Amino acid sequence: MELDIGNALGGSPGLTEDTLEHLDERVGIAHERIEQGRADDEHGYAALNLPETVDTDAIRAAVEPFGTPAAVLTVGIGGSALGAATISAALADQTDVEAHFLDNVDPEDTAELLDSLPLDDTVVNVVSRSGTTAETLSNFLVVREAMDDAGVDWTEQTFVTTGDDGNLRNLADTHDLPSLKVPEGVPGRFSAISTVGLACAALQGLDIEGVVAGAQTAMDDLSGSLYDSPAYAYGAVCYGLAERGALTNAMMPYAESLEYFAEWFAQLWAESLGKEQVGQTPARALGATDQHSQLQLYRAGPRDKLVTLVRPREREDIDIPETDLEGLSYLGGSGLGDLLDAEFEATEASLAAEGRPNVRIEIDAVDAEGIGELLYAMEAATVMYGELAGLSTFTQPAVEWGKKAARGLLGGGDFAEAEAVADKRTFTIE
Repeated sequence: MELDIGNALGGSPGLTEDTLEHLDERVGIAHERIEQGRADDEHGYAALNLPETVDTDAIRAAVEPFGTPAAVLTVGIGGSALGAATISAALADQTDVEAHFLDNVDPEDTAELLDSLPLDDTVVNVVSRSGTTAETLSNFLVVREAMDDAGVDWTEQTFVTTGDDGNLRNLADTHDLPSLKVPEGVPGRFSAISTVGLACAALQGLDIEGVVAGAQTAMDDLSGSLYDSPAYAYGAVCYGLAERGALTNAMMPYAESLEYFAEWFAQLWAESLGKEQVGQTPARALGATDQHSQLQLYRAGPRDKLVTLVRPREREDIDIPETDLEGLSYLGGSGLGDLLDAEFEATEASLAAEGRPNVRIEIDAVDAEGIGELLYAMEAATVMYGELAGLSTFTQPAVEWGKKAARGLLGGGDFAEAEAVADKRTFTIE
């Protein structure tokens, strides 16, 4: 992976080379803290050890009894689904096994998805560390009932990924379901390179070993200087720009296969860094589509944004046919990939011409190694940003507040958070 921060220097907001030198000193100190956390397997920091600790053989052994299904349905929410979805989407052209994700409790969407699936040839992976996540368990009960109604033995087509205790662990023990353990000390949003993120890919027959190898490459690049570590450099530059007013980070991959990556990144960045009245709001965009919508704002709106552009250096291309149509002859002889690359570079130049900070991230290809390297690098960048900002990167108190409120409203206990819902101020206009 290569990071180009040239367009983050000298703009408004922007950094200077002197600023980078100062940040580099702080990166060295933060790196020592991160390495100590990794060495001690501290909560959160343990996620950066996953390329060395994840057992891909155990994952393959757990899913082996299911053979090659027509589809895989992952039932989870947030980090329990987004990492798996990102890997599956990035490598979708390498498998005939469809991957679907129930990561919301919209009843119409859930019904439509279940109606579309060949339930007798679909493997269900239920993912929840605690085994008590309301959305996940509710969706699973709906899926289980749908299988029963279709005459499908759900126990023959279900496995769980969970912790040592909780409802899902009890379910697995009661019905002798295959299971995988969620790694200790790894928050869900940092669990892509683990049982949580790799099981779906394994069921699809994808190269999970390659994903881990890519993550290992990014891990090996971590060092005490931002000049030697693309991951740490990205985290430090984002932090430095946020301190100077770039409070939105628009993640804009130029590959359809990386659209889910932008969604995964949004959770990682927001949930880890949005605390104590600070943080950088992630926005999701897709090149070149959103050049025709969001780019207007990024180039001419408030100077409070960083745009991160991501692309693979290599991709399959489709030739654009020659044409004698007036004004279009210049397209003939090139490819759609050439056009997409031109759009990428034009967006960079457009932003730079207005002094709008932007950063380029390039991976060799959207393949197993490339997506593994990208995921790990963004996790390490998040940890570095959190260290520089003095944040508790691995907690999510606002999320926990909402969970308690929802549970209380549904009669799952007495929670002060639920009582606060009744205090909602209304000002209705019809």
